[in-house]
Amino acid sequence: MIPSLASFICACGIVGLFYLDRDKTLRPSKALWLPILWLALVGSRPLSAWFGFAPTGTNQQLEGSPFDAAVFGILSALAVGVLIYRSKRTRAVLVANWPILIYFIFCLISVTWSYHPDIAFKRWIKATGDLWMVLVIVTDPQPVAAFKRLISRLGFVLLPASMLLIKYYGNLGRAYAPNGELMNTGVSTDKNMLGVFLLVISMGTLWQVIGLLRAKRKPGRKRHLIAQGTLLLFGVSLLRMAHSSTAIACFILGGGLIIATSLRSFRNRPARVHALCLAIIAAGAATLLFGGVGSVAHALGRQSTLSGRTEIWAAVIPAAVNSIIGAGFESFWISPNVVKFQQALVGWWHPEYLNEAHNGYIEVYLNLGLVGVGLIAIILIRGYSRATKALRQNWSVAGLMLAYIIAAAVYSITEAGFRMLDPIWIFLLLAVVSSSWTGGGLIKGEAVKASVPLGDKLIRLPLGQQGNAEQEPVNTMLHESPPPKFTRVGNY
Repeated sequence: MIPSLASFICACGIVGLFYLDRDKTLRPSKALWLPILWLALVGSRPLSAWFGFAPTGTNQQLEGSPFDAAVFGILSALAVGVLIYRSKRTRAVLVANWPILIYFIFCLISVTWSYHPDIAFKRWIKATGDLWMVLVIVTDPQPVAAFKRLISRLGFVLLPASMLLIKYYGNLGRAYAPNGELMNTGVSTDKNMLGVFLLVISMGTLWQVIGLLRAKRKPGRKRHLIAQGTLLLFGVSLLRMAHSSTAIACFILGGGLIIATSLRSFRNRPARVHALCLAIIAAGAATLLFGGVGSVAHALGRQSTLSGRTEIWAAVIPAAVNSIIGAGFESFWISPNVVKFQQALVGWWHPEYLNEAHNGYIEVYLNLGLVGVGLIAIILIRGYSRATKALRQNWSVAGLMLAYIIAAAVYSITEAGFRMLDPIWIFLLLAVVSSSWTGGGLIKGEAVKASVPLGDKLIRLPLGQQGNAEQEPVNTMLHESPPPKFTRVGNY
């Protein structure tokens, strides 16, 4: 098939998916376009790369792209404006998620001891945009509708486009790794970035498919199933084509948790979820203790060194600037100590091309030291605790949030998953913030009316009768029906 015809068919298919998935009952605010555009850029390529004027200097990490910085800056500023407009609800969400606030504050403080404070501060400003976009979603008058639209709009466009580029536009959809291996990149810059984007979109799509299978009386259920099922098939197929072993393994893990929390034997029973997660952790620990790493790696298509990752870890940890507070926010790879790391990897593929440790925990250790690793641990533990508590109020949404938290924790073992502008980091923040909003007791689901804290006041929301374990869950945290008029402020 000629590329132009394939492009036309792809465009028609995208339009068809949007048409099949139309739903007038989902009415999120127009501000949702901000996180959609943000994630579209994060999950694909910077605009400068699409238009062909990406920076090509000798040290791209220091130079960056003024054009891309301006685009991200405009989106962040608009998001902040929306959050100011929703100030009461935004303040309540931030207070409920104080560990995340402390983490970002420490990142800001660490700029002062960075080797390049000006560059570190600019990166911190950009990193806060991830949090602003998460808050725009969570504070939406219809957060569940916002999340569904977010997943669908991103997936319907970028996944078919990735398939098109890989199949018919090899100069755009494929690239060579530093070791000379040909990799499928789709709309992204490399196979790992494509894999992580597919991971977060496919998990959200699987959750929607399960919800549609259960909602047998939903209007237009069949066409919604066709659209979401097609998107899920795209996601699974592209995961295999990307050959990102970490993303595939995390999708299996996260998808399994989503399915498990939708079963009767796990609904509203956090103890069983704890047991399931503990079994997963125990299995991983047993693999490490009894020397099964090589077998597991080979089963996922990896070498026993995890594609050279163990060599990177052994060389980069001794090169850390400061074990307690690190090199400063996002500053290790622009510090003089990176030369020490490169010298330790002489004979390796191309150590000068590396700009991450391929381990989220080690990456945080390099930049923020043990203090930063401790703050990440607090965020993960608190998010996990809140998500399991939220299972009692809304097992469907809480199960998805739990899956994102566990998937992010596992993904970061072999990839730098806690870095700014990374899809798994953004969805981890979304999961932790959303879980705290329900599991922390901020919303009560036992009575006919629930108290939702907006600033210093409690506003009573008519939520309807709370569902039990045998019924469809009533969304208390993420209310699906149009909100009462007195809680909606303008169009934002």
